[in-house]
Amino acid sequence: MKEPSEQSERLREVIRAAYRQGEEAVIALVENLLRVQAAAIGKLESRIKVLEDQANKDSRNSSKPPSGDGFKKRPQSLRTKSGRKSGGQAGHPGSTLEWVDEADEIEQQVIEVCQGCGASLVEMPIVEWQCAQVHDLVPIEMKVKEHQVAVKQCNCCGQRNQAVFPIGVTNRVQYGSRLRSLMVYLMDYQLLPSARVQELLSEVLGCSLSEGTLYESRQACFELLEEVEAGIFEALQQAEVAHFDETGLRVNGKLMWLHVASTQALTYYFIHPKRGSEAIDAMDILPQFEGISVHDGWRSYALYGCVHALCNAHHLRELRFLVERYQQAWAEQMMTLLVTMKASVEQAQAQGQTQLSTEEITQFETQYQDLIETGMNLNPANPVANSRGRPKQTPARNLLERLDTHQAQVLRFIHDFRVPFDNNQAERDIRMMKLKQKISGGFRSAVGAQFFGRIRGYLSTLKKQGHRLLDALEQLFLGHPITLNLQPE
Repeated sequence: MKEPSEQSERLREVIRAAYRQGEEAVIALVENLLRVQAAAIGKLESRIKVLEDQANKDSRNSSKPPSGDGFKKRPQSLRTKSGRKSGGQAGHPGSTLEWVDEADEIEQQVIEVCQGCGASLVEMPIVEWQCAQVHDLVPIEMKVKEHQVAVKQCNCCGQRNQAVFPIGVTNRVQYGSRLRSLMVYLMDYQLLPSARVQELLSEVLGCSLSEGTLYESRQACFELLEEVEAGIFEALQQAEVAHFDETGLRVNGKLMWLHVASTQALTYYFIHPKRGSEAIDAMDILPQFEGISVHDGWRSYALYGCVHALCNAHHLRELRFLVERYQQAWAEQMMTLLVTMKASVEQAQAQGQTQLSTEEITQFETQYQDLIETGMNLNPANPVANSRGRPKQTPARNLLERLDTHQAQVLRFIHDFRVPFDNNQAERDIRMMKLKQKISGGFRSAVGAQFFGRIRGYLSTLKKQGHRLLDALEQLFLGHPITLNLQPE
């Protein structure tokens, strides 16, 4: 690259040459310089606009996660105030600590000296007892149970016969199902790294566990869940409505993708090196799916022939960005319209209705199209094409075209009450995976990630169906897994 002084001298020579050639040459030179300058300024303005758009995006007006907001003031939620006071509402049962009729232990405190005059109260009768109850833990300690199986020899044939050890007792010395369940629960539900699980169990129970013991417990749980996971998988394939999403995760320092398929009662996770259709095909739920697929509009989902519904929480965030960044009134009106539609559906459901009236739907769709048309007029298509691909459009135009082209998918929730307004179900199911990475920084191996995906999917399903997780894990290790509700929703 030339030094500034060299560039300046070169420009002077060009100007002198044009001057010697006459007036027309000078005019041509200046016009050319102005064109070059205008092009450079245009590129810089476009770049500044892109950077400003990025700087003005946060978790409230885009798909950025809340963790990307940094330590600045957390953006307000899109939810509007309900008007209710904070805390428990009228009629809520609450969870106040209750008095029990029969305590496990009674400890009595007596008084022998009068606090007024100092006289002895030893011989005085007790008038009444003032009572207080303290709920606390009993000392937690390990208990060792020794299993003895009888061995007998037949007098008739000499055959040596041995009784059978209980299910799960496979080694001479081992940890029991309850403790193994706790290991899995702490790592795969409470998301504690193995070192912290070791430290916790050492502090609380006084048992020193190796990392290998933790790994073996998770591996055993993973293997025991193979048929259970297959049942969840088949139930999701047959579901009437299912949610789909994906997120990146680190495995052995490399980027991989965790895909989720879920309903209100089921959760299934799948890990794959790719994000798009190759991974979705390998997951093999959407290719066989005949219900309604709710997702965020990622283009790979559109390749499958099922009925689609788009997440309107994403649309609200994008519309909020247009309001805050570009002050476009149509965007705020569209937000209000979508929220009004949602409220109308919820009100109709609360009244026992199964659908909105034809008049309501027609009115909503007309308002929707009017706002699209208004937005299109304010944000005309950009005729300038890039060197490759589609012509580059503004954020507003891109959103408008999506809302227009996919109107049926955007508004499916007002036509079919089975369809939710958003894809929050899948986002909730995937959120804990991101938290796992924040705590542990990723997975050290693909096998460990697969362990986590299957076990976490099972625990999520248990939680959705109201089962106690530790009890369910213990029953699994004992060979009696909880029976899940796998009926299509």
